Amino acid sequence: MSARTVLVARLDSVGDVLVQGPLVRAVAAGADRVVFLAGPAGAEAAGLLPGVDEVWTWSCPWILGDPPPVDPADLAALTDRVRALAPDEAVVSTSFHQSPLPLALVLRTAGVPRISAISVDYPGSLLDVRHRVRDDLPEPERALSLARAAGFDLPAGDDGRLAVRRPLPAAADVLSRLGDTRTRGELARGTGVDPSPGYVVLHPGASVPARAWPVRRCAEAVEALADAGHRVLVTGGPGERELTAAVAGTRGVDLGGDTSLVQMAALLDGAAAVVVGNTGPAHLAAAVGTPVVSLFSPVVPAARWAPYGVPTVLLGDQDAPCRLTRARECPVPGHPCLTSVTADDVVAAVGKVLAA
Repeated sequence: MSARTVLVARLDSVGDVLVQGPLVRAVAAGADRVVFLAGPAGAEAAGLLPGVDEVWTWSCPWILGDPPPVDPADLAALTDRVRALAPDEAVVSTSFHQSPLPLALVLRTAGVPRISAISVDYPGSLLDVRHRVRDDLPEPERALSLARAAGFDLPAGDDGRLAVRRPLPAAADVLSRLGDTRTRGELARGTGVDPSPGYVVLHPGASVPARAWPVRRCAEAVEALADAGHRVLVTGGPGERELTAAVAGTRGVDLGGDTSLVQMAALLDGAAAVVVGNTGPAHLAAAVGTPVVSLFSPVVPAARWAPYGVPTVLLGDQDAPCRLTRARECPVPGHPCLTSVTADDVVAAVGKVLAA
């Protein structure tokens, strides 16, 4: 099928957007232009997806975890903007616990003639394609099934894995430009981490506290990985500098707060393996094709949210009492699902994904 302009919407976080990659490429194969409507946390990730021509950012009051108030003027502004874009159709992607119908109402009000979404709830006239799926599909496959229901499919030769726009910067160039003076100085003197490909990245933070491996365990893993002969980079967001410094210690290179998402993608691309919880960089690692040791808290199902399409070792008690609670803060004293994982477990898992 052919459509001039298609609006694709996914309004939450980095990982949620990255797993839309196969859907976006399918839509792009049948459209002249793809505009991606993203939330503030996911907009940078949307810009990394092959097939996206333009990214719009909007703070959605019924999707975000820290939602803004419902503002009639803001809704009117979005409606006017969509009306001016005049897309031929829209594909609204949501997680299983989110409803696409409020956004579908806005888009319908803006005059979008054809709207597709996965919806458990009766949509009335809000959707032209009401797609329904099994509960156990991996998120990238779930999203791609929506694209297919809307009439789009991947081009020949596309394997349906996650992907980012290339070329990426070279990891060595990223390391040489990072804002950490200690790291830059050590690299310049030749006494710091070897910037050639093959290091291990450990990302200790998580967007949801219940999905984070304890700091002490992360620091122990850096030591154990270094003892096993691995070069270790410790990454984190702007608000995680204290965390990454504590985890890196004297054996890892602390890059906390110093990387844009593109730079992070480049570092993960140069890594031999990535050790990370169920959070955005796990999906970014999958999108650049790097094996993942996944410290996976079972508050959400691994069948849907484990890193997709790359060698992965899943660590963490998947039958812990917190299973499928979707808790943001661990509801079980001691956080046993992840505290049960040791540094030696991580070293062994890194060895396993490297041998895969």
